Amino acid sequence: MTAIVLDSVTVEFPLYSALGRSAKNRLLRLGSAGRVAADRGRVFVRALNAISLDLRDGDRVGLIGRNGAGKSTLLRVMSGIYEPPRGTIRIEGKIAALLDMQLGMDPEASGYENIVMRGLFLGLSPQEIESRIAEIEAFTELGEHLALPLRTYSSGMSIRLAFAISTCVEPEILLLDEIMAAGDVHFMAKAQRRLNELMGRARILVMASHTNDAVLEMCNKAVLLHEGRIAMLGAPRDVIDAYRGMG
Repeated sequence: MTAIVLDSVTVEFPLYSALGRSAKNRLLRLGSAGRVAADRGRVFVRALNAISLDLRDGDRVGLIGRNGAGKSTLLRVMSGIYEPPRGTIRIEGKIAALLDMQLGMDPEASGYENIVMRGLFLGLSPQEIESRIAEIEAFTELGEHLALPLRTYSSGMSIRLAFAISTCVEPEILLLDEIMAAGDVHFMAKAQRRLNELMGRARILVMASHTNDAVLEMCNKAVLLHEGRIAMLGAPRDVIDAYRGMG
């Protein structure tokens, strides 16, 4: 059984030591609807506040909300990048997190070396990486450039390589933070087809998107995040309507 279960998960990011800055602390708290708070002189922003969520096989969930609502932080908690100081999270199933696709890549290393490093970062074994190299070569269409340092690549070429490596996995749980552009029109079309196939095979999908049409097309549930809290969980159309009504 594949599952993501969060119980009262709270994530706070410290800002600075603020002993003796009580007036400034009060102003910060007033201007942030309570998300900036102070505890014994430590000022912090509460990115997630008591989030509880239970996702199972077949759930395809869209995260919506304004910038800073907590969408990316929630995905990073689910992926294991952030460990919540309060609350618990239980994950059952193999995760692929397409959040920062170039995380773990070295500009001084060659394309082939980055395939190995990024593959290990994604949890693949050396044997699994070796078996996927030919597929990655073909998909990127980078040819002899794969033997060159990543710093010699254009931004579009780097994205091609990162995308190809990140999507060569077979996840049970797929986490997406916006659907990114991946270079020229030809490659974007190919990347979208590959991403659609990956989403179709995943048993649980969680995606953050500013595009309501994408949530309506791909998801059977939606979560509205507001100031680090779940404001609503329900059918995508109902949640999107509620989000629009927030003004």
